[in-house]
Amino acid sequence: MSIEDTTFRPEAQSGTDSQMLQRGERVMEHSKEPQAQMRVQMQKAQGVACPYCGTINDNEAMFCASCGKPIKMGTCPNCGSEIDPEADFCETCHHYIKKDVCSFCGARFMESAAFCPECGNPHGGIVCPTCNTLNDFAFCKQCGTPLTEEAKILSAQLHKQPEYLELVKMSNEMQELDMTLPFTSERDIMNEDANNQLREHVLTLLANDRGVSNPIIPKKVSKRMSQAELNQRREEMEQKLNKLLEKMQQTPQPSPAKVRNYAMAQKPYGLRLAWECNFKHALHSSPCGCAKPQLGGKWVVLGKSNNQEIKDDK
Repeated sequence: MSIEDTTFRPEAQSGTDSQMLQRGERVMEHSKEPQAQMRVQMQKAQGVACPYCGTINDNEAMFCASCGKPIKMGTCPNCGSEIDPEADFCETCHHYIKKDVCSFCGARFMESAAFCPECGNPHGGIVCPTCNTLNDFAFCKQCGTPLTEEAKILSAQLHKQPEYLELVKMSNEMQELDMTLPFTSERDIMNEDANNQLREHVLTLLANDRGVSNPIIPKKVSKRMSQAELNQRREEMEQKLNKLLEKMQQTPQPSPAKVRNYAMAQKPYGLRLAWECNFKHALHSSPCGCAKPQLGGKWVVLGKSNNQEIKDDK
């Protein structure tokens, strides 16, 4: 006959208690899961959660009441890409997508209309007479030519403003720097001096032939400089241009067409520029390639220090 061992063992008791505690925690976790799921379902029934900040919004809301970002994205009717619900241009397939809003002036019209009742421009776009590019907007996206009467009038008005005249002057100075041939060696400097001396000698002889004994020959100011000096001058000019363009930047307004037209009318020729939008702070070749130019933006000089990629040139 065996005798049952009733000796108290603390380690056995503690092991049993630990197992019971673990079972209790698992039971509590399982009981919490349905509660959490019920809360999520109740929140969904009450509204839509913002994917950016988590705020619960009304089911019909398009934008978050807290952070203002879109809750529901739209779809491009041309390529099917996901787009902002307020966008009028698809940055994926580069097509104007609003069928009831004139891309030239921003007026609303019937989708079946062939011409805008406000500005009279065609629904299908205008071919640029300069480069033969088909355009949806009032200025050619390729060469910048104004394509409508309103665009021509706006350009003439803006080109008389002091800021634009200063911009053209600085643009010409920048072009001169780009055409300047820098000194690459001491021999280049010596040749430059020799050419200047030869010029003065020839002009003196010609003056003597005309009876002028002691002619005053004006000194020729050389625009050539070292590569380091040329790079410094270019960088300083870029900074001045960007400061001026900063003052001329477009502020937000309701009409995307007006922002595009104004920005294109003030763009100077002869500079490598890009449009930096306030929508995504991306670089575009022009505001014509931005989905929401109504948020504003500015022209920036594409210098060596700017490594950003132009979005719509891909």
